[in-house]
Amino acid sequence: MGYKGKLTTLFVIAVGLIILYLTIGANGNWEYVLPRRGYKIAAIILTGATIAFSTMVFQTITNNRILTPSIIGLDSLYLLVQTFIIFTFGSLSVVMINKHLNFAVSIGLMVVFASLLFKLLFKREGQNIYFLLLVGLVFGTLFGSLTTFMQVLIDPNEFLMVQNRMFASFNNVNTDILWISIVLIVIIFLYSYRYIKYLDILSLGKEHAVNLGVDYDHVVKRLLIIVAVLVAIATALVGPITFLGLLVANVAHEFMKTYQHKHLIAGAVLISVVALVGGQLIVERIFTFSTPLSVIINFVGGVYFLYLLLKETKKW
Repeated sequence: MGYKGKLTTLFVIAVGLIILYLTIGANGNWEYVLPRRGYKIAAIILTGATIAFSTMVFQTITNNRILTPSIIGLDSLYLLVQTFIIFTFGSLSVVMINKHLNFAVSIGLMVVFASLLFKLLFKREGQNIYFLLLVGLVFGTLFGSLTTFMQVLIDPNEFLMVQNRMFASFNNVNTDILWISIVLIVIIFLYSYRYIKYLDILSLGKEHAVNLGVDYDHVVKRLLIIVAVLVAIATALVGPITFLGLLVANVAHEFMKTYQHKHLIAGAVLISVVALVGGQLIVERIFTFSTPLSVIINFVGGVYFLYLLLKETKKW
């Protein structure tokens, strides 16, 4: 089966699962069911597309298939921001009640942090991408420690608000935030289109990319900012899903069997949608909402992550 056949198969499966999710158990109450499930499906597709795209780009830049953008510390920063707001101002503060303001603050701080990190690290010549990952990992650990410290001191009733933000949820999607996210993601995808053509060359490594005439630092900085913004939007929209990107990116590599990123990215996005929609169906119809979808994805992704580590160890 060729690339088009594989992508068509994934597309048909994704559309089939979406139709099944929208129609199963409706019992003729279309006016009530379709809008509610439609917004949820839109959030799932947006989240799946942004995480798959950002992870595929990030792994190409780092030339490492076991890394995800969360290693920079963006997920930890999101939880720190939410915990700090509740710890300082309380769960009834305007920043928590006004979802637009909370969304803007979360995205703004995450993008500013990523921009400053990239600017400082790329300021001097000779700083490679692995130094960026190391610094991001340190910041992520620091943010996680500060979050845990504040959660220990926080009021138990207030902690319930923080706990809701710790896991991704597609059950209570704010429609206004959803529309803002759609506009932002479309703008970012249009902006990133000019840099997608460099991904095949970047996958060869920095030396080969420079020899082939690519302005490596300029392109990598732009792609990293794109990754940071997409991860920030996905995290602020539904919450952190740590291992989804790792899972879908590696499955896309194994399934597509190609190094052409136009096929890999399309495959990763479709696999992500299939995984999220199928997972949400299982959560609602089998587990009856007793287990969050993010828990299932992180469990499967964590097991797959260990498998990849063992696989790489055997190669060495």
